[in-house]
Amino acid sequence: MITENRFKLKLPSSRELLGIFLFYLFFAIIYHIVLGYINYDPDRSFADKYLGLSDFWERAGMQYLFFFVGSIFIWFAGIWLFRSFSTAVQIVVTTLLIPAVIYVLRVIRYAILDSYEIWHLQGPSAVWDLYIPSLFLGIQFGCFFAYRYFKENQRKLKIEGELRQAALKSELAAIKAQLNPHFLYNVFNTINASLPAENERTRNMIAQLADIFRYQLQATKTDTVTLKEELDFVRKYLNLEKERFEERLEINIHVDESLLREKVPPMLLQPLVENSIKHGIASLIQGGSITIEIFKQNGKLKFIIADTGVGVVDKTDLMNKGIGLTNTRLRLQKMYNASMEILDNEPQGLKIQFEI
Repeated sequence: MITENRFKLKLPSSRELLGIFLFYLFFAIIYHIVLGYINYDPDRSFADKYLGLSDFWERAGMQYLFFFVGSIFIWFAGIWLFRSFSTAVQIVVTTLLIPAVIYVLRVIRYAILDSYEIWHLQGPSAVWDLYIPSLFLGIQFGCFFAYRYFKENQRKLKIEGELRQAALKSELAAIKAQLNPHFLYNVFNTINASLPAENERTRNMIAQLADIFRYQLQATKTDTVTLKEELDFVRKYLNLEKERFEERLEINIHVDESLLREKVPPMLLQPLVENSIKHGIASLIQGGSITIEIFKQNGKLKFIIADTGVGVVDKTDLMNKGIGLTNTRLRLQKMYNASMEILDNEPQGLKIQFEI
């Protein structure tokens, strides 16, 4: 079965090839020295026994060069060609390749040595020319797979740590999002109760602000609300804005009562309305108007939020910069696979429309 191997496999670099070659060269030298010591010959000088290149090549050099070539072939045929398979499959293939490759290399090496009438192990002793390279290659690829497992495990631990950290931050953010509105909601109600009856306008504003925070708190616990609840929330928000802008802000909401039970995402309209006031109307001395129109079209709810503000020339740039617009657009895409249009309003300003 083919599986995704997340450990990125690439062909050995020149530095890695050099490292493997030096590894086998080192043990070839050690093997050559050991053989020179065992085969004691008092008539031969030290330099002749241990530094002779001819003896080194015949005794150890050729054999360990074959080990090196065999290890590269096994890595390519058993790991690289099976890089799309699981590690378990690669281990099985590599394990089967090691004895086969070693046997073939021994046959080739013995044929070369025989052609030059150079001595090599004979009979039962020839098994050492299978055992020694099997030991080397087994250790080499065992270390390779162990190192790869270590690196993969480290990568997983790092990802799990990052996910836990992200989950913790998300949980803390959710707690804060619930705590702050809830706290402010209670504080506003306390302040409202302490005001004298003659400050009815102030008491009304605080009550509406408290309701806004209460709605925000409830919105974090549900995916949808009725259109009536969403519009009540938007009206309270706009009423507070009108207290600030007074006659400079005109509000028009056109929604058929038969649609008020329709389900919509909470906090869907407020970011769009806030964007219209903040970036469209606030900078105008004469102010402007905001119109919200919702109706059924082809079985879907169609929303139009229009303002008579300053407008925007580069609407793509507006979508990239506005947090409220960006978040709403992403919510529409995720929940309804719907798109948001930003158009010019007449006689001026912007018009935002979408369907769900």
